Amino acid sequence: MRKVWVILWVTVFCLGLWVRPSLAEEKIAYVDLSRIFSEYNKTKDYDKILTDKENAYSTDREKKVNEIKQFQDKMNLLSDKEKEAKQGDLESRIKTLQDYDRQKQTDLRKDQDEKMKEILKDIEDTVKQFSEKEGYTLVFNDRVLIYQNKSMDITDKIIELLNKGYKK
Repeated sequence: MRKVWVILWVTVFCLGLWVRPSLAEEKIAYVDLSRIFSEYNKTKDYDKILTDKENAYSTDREKKVNEIKQFQDKMNLLSDKEKEAKQGDLESRIKTLQDYDRQKQTDLRKDQDEKMKEILKDIEDTVKQFSEKEGYTLVFNDRVLIYQNKSMDITDKIIELLNKGYKK
């Protein structure tokens, strides 16, 4: 039974090659996706926005950490009985800081993921529109290629189109 399936698949594959025009007649290109991503002005703007958010978070976090350190320093001056009474307050402050850290890190990661998806969608749409307009059959990401002829690289054209169409 296995031999029958293998023969059937080989036959279908060979027929597909015979019916389909050769790849020599196809218009093929590739893009450097990481370069497009990094040179797209929207990426640069989003990086600045995310960096500003991270800096604001770091500043706020540092302020909260310093408050906890000051509270600990004050506790060290207290008697053992007073320290015991304040220990719950200290633990509550530390837990609040940990929750704050966790929430902010999640929010920043979510923002970054959303922006990345949006940028990748822009790139995908631009490559698709360009390819349809110029008659390309296949456009590859250069990372999947072992060898590329630079004449097939359309990266610069895609970057130009993306940046031309991007409005802040």
